[in-house]
Amino acid sequence: MSSSEEALPPQLQEQIARLQQLQQTLQVVVSQRQQLEVEHSEIERALAELDKLADDATVYKSVGALLVKSDRKAVLAELKERNDLVNMRISVLTKQEERAREKLKELQERVQRRLTPSSPLG
Repeated sequence: MSSSEEALPPQLQEQIARLQQLQQTLQVVVSQRQQLEVEHSEIERALAELDKLADDATVYKSVGALLVKSDRKAVLAELKERNDLVNMRISVLTKQEERAREKLKELQERVQRRLTPSSPLG
């Protein structure tokens, strides 16, 4: 520990550690949401392409390293279900992100108040 950290009261050190944890949590949530938004975009593009095809068109889907011939309607249903799941997860992560940002701001203000020396009593 540095000498400046040793001079801080234990409660303040805990708040700073909590602040760092919250920042890391927020970064993870934002990263997960961004990944899901990319997946959502890819699903939307795939659905748009499938909508252009005739019902009896030959469709292949990726299964691991393979492309497997599939029924267009089944692929559409799978993609729509996955899209619903991704949208729901994005919504949950967005709410988690908002709560984390609020907690982070609140804790930052508390820590800042504790770190800012109060004016001397006259």
